[in-house]
Amino acid sequence: MQYRKFGKLDFEVPMLGFGCMRLPILDGDSAKIDEKKAIEMLRYGIDHGTTYIDTAYPYHKGNSEQLVGKALKDGYRERVKLATKLPVWLANSYEDFDKYLNEQLARLDTDWIDFYLLHSLDQESWDKVKNLGVLDFLDKALADGRIKYAGFSFHDEFPVFKEIFDAYDWSFCQIQLNYMDENYQAGLKGLQYAAERNVAVVVMEPLKGGKLAMNPPENIQKIWDAADQKRSSVDWALRWLCNFPQVSVILSGMSTMEQVMENIRIVEDAMPLSLTTQELDMVHRVAEQYRSLTKVQCTSCEYCMPCPAGVDIPRNFSLYNDTYIYGNVDLPSHTYNNFLPEGKRASACVSCNVCETLCPQHIPISRHMKDVHARLSTKNK
Repeated sequence: MQYRKFGKLDFEVPMLGFGCMRLPILDGDSAKIDEKKAIEMLRYGIDHGTTYIDTAYPYHKGNSEQLVGKALKDGYRERVKLATKLPVWLANSYEDFDKYLNEQLARLDTDWIDFYLLHSLDQESWDKVKNLGVLDFLDKALADGRIKYAGFSFHDEFPVFKEIFDAYDWSFCQIQLNYMDENYQAGLKGLQYAAERNVAVVVMEPLKGGKLAMNPPENIQKIWDAADQKRSSVDWALRWLCNFPQVSVILSGMSTMEQVMENIRIVEDAMPLSLTTQELDMVHRVAEQYRSLTKVQCTSCEYCMPCPAGVDIPRNFSLYNDTYIYGNVDLPSHTYNNFLPEGKRASACVSCNVCETLCPQHIPISRHMKDVHARLSTKNK
């Protein structure tokens, strides 16, 4: 396993981290983790160097932390760096911070959490928990030893990332990054900003929720096939991230033992700055080909926001476009029906057309919202 220094801290971590959001399940129910397979996969990963284990309060409808706690029995807990996250959206008082941390310690059956993150921060949730005193809480939890290092995971734009980053002496941060998301949310600017300040960066969604692992369209497969080195789509996506020396850990949400074994194999020799100019250009051309399949030319500039009816217009278009770009409706539909609040879905559009007067791309948004809902609402409810 390849190891890298974890920012300003005095230890190294494995390049590949085990994300526990997509463990094997039973009966198609994400709450029903296949305990035997999941524990076998986690322990295999740990035995082969994947000792950064990442979970969170809501994963698998609240059952991931408990499963991880079981997997870390028999001496495995002492061999890993364990990360979990404070569910900031559930906290409505300072006392809630303690309540959830203590509950998580009990679920994980451990006395301490190595890496504790404020989960999925955006401007709204950051303002909320900051005003509730979350930074004082982190100081307290660090002082009493319940957590060893404090960080945050992030889902908003770069200026918000910078504001949060500069507000506290974080040990690490977690951002979404892959070759399709160079300029999305924190993106490469966030990676560079953190690295310049010697703060470790953990990357989530390296395969864009599995989309970059799917069989690509023929024109994209031809680009991969023309490479001197024959590699899978997963291999190229992970190597693109490993090529950045600023990346400390890549989290992969693995669902099968085969995925665990493949990902371990890939990162073993995917060294920083190892991709050639020609290979980087090839990845760029693949990304451009994917983007050419975009159905609605929304740039997420947010001039249309806020929507008077509450619709998250850019998010709806992003999910809709993904069904065409990656040729699969299941994942975007699952997100639309299960993670996008009903009031923010395309179905909440009232065709007031205020957004259309503001859109610099002159997109007929109201008409498209009907198409978005029709395409995304029929699966994975």
